[in-house]
Amino acid sequence: MSTTTTDHSPGSTWRTVDVVVAAVIAVAFGVVFWAWNQLWAAVGPAFNGLPPLQGFMYGVWLLPGVLGALVIRKPGAAVFTELVAAIVSALLGNQWGLTVVWYGLLEGAAPELVFLLRRYRSWSLPTAVLAGAAAGLAAAVLDIVLYYADWSAGWMATYGVLVVASSALVAGVGAWLLVRALAPTGVLAPFRSGREQPAV
Repeated sequence: MSTTTTDHSPGSTWRTVDVVVAAVIAVAFGVVFWAWNQLWAAVGPAFNGLPPLQGFMYGVWLLPGVLGALVIRKPGAAVFTELVAAIVSALLGNQWGLTVVWYGLLEGAAPELVFLLRRYRSWSLPTAVLAGAAAGLAAAVLDIVLYYADWSAGWMATYGVLVVASSALVAGVGAWLLVRALAPTGVLAPFRSGREQPAV
């Protein structure tokens, strides 16, 4: 399989299969979000002494946006998958209410911007990592402004670094590895992502 980093004709028009697969990714991760919300709350007391350390768990919430973009390779895929996953999570119930929908929008827009700046032509590991990190940065800033404004600067910085690192690893590297693992199975055959190995 090709290891080409770029896609010279990404196109912008969504096909029916693009919408369906993006929706499947989003709904599946919406359910994952619901479960992760429960785990986050359950282990929260363990971090009472130093709450910022829980930021290392964050990356799972940023995964669908990067994954959707790497699979679909169309403008808007990151926003669509992250936003719909957040909506599903809200409908299933969570401790933050409808606020998660705004999170989904911004956490999808951040990696979308990375892929836009690469002109939707680079689907390499470094691009995926940067997209994951961008999503994490957006999430960390939102959290600090909305929930942790009374923290010390040190705590804010620690939390921000951990969220960004977690997102770069889980959402960035994780999404890239998922595409690399799924491509040979034929599941992604309708997409260029399924016909060529993601470039390192």
